Amino acid sequence: MFDQLQAVEDRYEELGELLSDPEVVTDTKRFMELSKEEAGTRETVDVYRRYKQVVNDIKETEELLGEKLDDDMQEMAKEELSELKSEKIDLEERMKILLLPKDPNDDKNIIMEIRGAAGGDEAALFAGDLFDMYQSYATAQGWKFEVMDANVTDIGGYKEVTVMITGDKVFSKLKYESGAHRVQRVPSTESQGRVHTSTATVVVLPEAEEVEVDLADKDIRVDIYHASGAGGQHVNKTASAVRLTHIPTGVVVAMQDERSQLKNREKAMKILRARVYDQLQHENQSEYDANRKSAVGTGDRSERIRTYNFPQNRVTDHRIGLTIQKLDQILAGKLDEIVDSLIIYDQAAQLDKLNG
Repeated sequence: MFDQLQAVEDRYEELGELLSDPEVVTDTKRFMELSKEEAGTRETVDVYRRYKQVVNDIKETEELLGEKLDDDMQEMAKEELSELKSEKIDLEERMKILLLPKDPNDDKNIIMEIRGAAGGDEAALFAGDLFDMYQSYATAQGWKFEVMDANVTDIGGYKEVTVMITGDKVFSKLKYESGAHRVQRVPSTESQGRVHTSTATVVVLPEAEEVEVDLADKDIRVDIYHASGAGGQHVNKTASAVRLTHIPTGVVVAMQDERSQLKNREKAMKILRARVYDQLQHENQSEYDANRKSAVGTGDRSERIRTYNFPQNRVTDHRIGLTIQKLDQILAGKLDEIVDSLIIYDQAAQLDKLNG
């Protein structure tokens, strides 16, 4: 571990020199790449340097205790030694976590797809609640939340809605949200006061850059057609809706949210690139299907990652056995407790694997 940490510190110092090199400064792309690399290793280096300082302080304090000291000095030295040893253990744990393999997508923006699944109108209303929850969370994080496409039901909520969330390390915090979310509550249309169960599914895709997924024009079939739904005369006059099909993978994206064909095409390309990137990250189709089914589910009530129980104001994440009696706060976008718990659980699982 310490060889790895020393290598990271050496590279960090090298990056500092490179970033002050006039040739690098004038090369915008390289300067941005190196700046990102430096920022990504800064915390690890800071913790490692503090660890080395603590180890040195422990040695000096132990040597001091070997000398003749008055009682007060002896007590102070012992107390300081105890604190230093405790900090050393904490720093060792932090370093282990910082050296875990990084998810290459953690720094990315995301495209999130929310769909009403089992439960009809109530499922669509719950999809709307999830939409509001993620929007509030994104706002609290200082992220940008943009609706890409939406299919609204007559009574409110969404059959499906696609949003793009941009900001600092969005994927790292929201990647665990993919899956089936179950709600238990009395629908507004229920006259007998019975609790109903419905589900909505969430898919979180990392945004893919053009350099990561090269979508050749020859591999994309473009269909232009008239938009359907609300829009008055404009709908009948202008063929603005776009459907893109990536022939090699079979991934299809349709977009009609904007009045401009060009804007619909731009949005559709972003979603298409993200979906193809997500698919190509898996080695073969069978592995992709297995992971996709596990992550997203079919929308069936039994395939769930989390349950939102209104009568008991309770949220339960079934993957980590976490139950929180703060449903109202969670739906208001206060997701930190759940997100942090999922990150810690994931890190602990990775450490267990490494320790084998």
